[in-house]
Amino acid sequence: MVSKAVPVPDHPALEVLGEERVLCVGDLHIGIETDMRFRGIVIPSQTNRMQRELIDLAKGVDRLVIIGDVKHQVPGSTKQEHAEVPRFFNSLLGHYPRIDIVKGNHDTDIERMVPAKVTVHDQGGLVLDDVGFVHGHAWPSQEVMASRLLIMGHNHPAVVFEDGLHHNQVERCWVRCRFRSGGGRYERVPDEAIMVPAFNRSLGGGPVNLEGPRMLGPLLANELVDLANGQVYLMDGLLLGSVSALRVKRRGYFRMED
Repeated sequence: MVSKAVPVPDHPALEVLGEERVLCVGDLHIGIETDMRFRGIVIPSQTNRMQRELIDLAKGVDRLVIIGDVKHQVPGSTKQEHAEVPRFFNSLLGHYPRIDIVKGNHDTDIERMVPAKVTVHDQGGLVLDDVGFVHGHAWPSQEVMASRLLIMGHNHPAVVFEDGLHHNQVERCWVRCRFRSGGGRYERVPDEAIMVPAFNRSLGGGPVNLEGPRMLGPLLANELVDLANGQVYLMDGLLLGSVSALRVKRRGYFRMED
């Protein structure tokens, strides 16, 4: 069966329709507010808002897949994370029959923080039907790369718009890309990759359309993915065009966050 991946309009969430109806999100970064407070920025916790949004999206969904960076602090974990992560998942288990986590680079010891009913997969990823799920900070497994479609997070994709006075605005986006090759590492590669925007709205985005994009993770850093010809979509589903057609000059005030 060929699965179909459909972005949920106006939500940073992807529905994957195959043998099961799967909802996929990534980059929650629960506990980021503690880190921001140390930097002098005080905002309320976004965990309850994310929890409510996922509960609202749960109707008819068979499985929730979170592709990494459930928590924020690395290394270690904060008191906020120890308090909020278990509560977050205990609430969601009342609405989703199955929950899977694919570990991201921020998810140290996440197995000890989530309820036993939540399945945690290593950084190599997860395969459901013909779809592979990874965070994106590490090399995916051979099995994941043999999937027809790869879904990944980690880069918090966004697109930057610039006017004639060099004022800019950054908007979260979806990016659909083809693969160039297996880079000598993989015999088979997916037909396509989808870069998923960060679910936590407090996170900054990594603009994909800057000149000399500094994308994170081995698939992008080693150019296995053809980012330049990737198609950029806004959160409402509007197709903007290819990454290369949207290029904006890098002016030094953009830097990547992981």
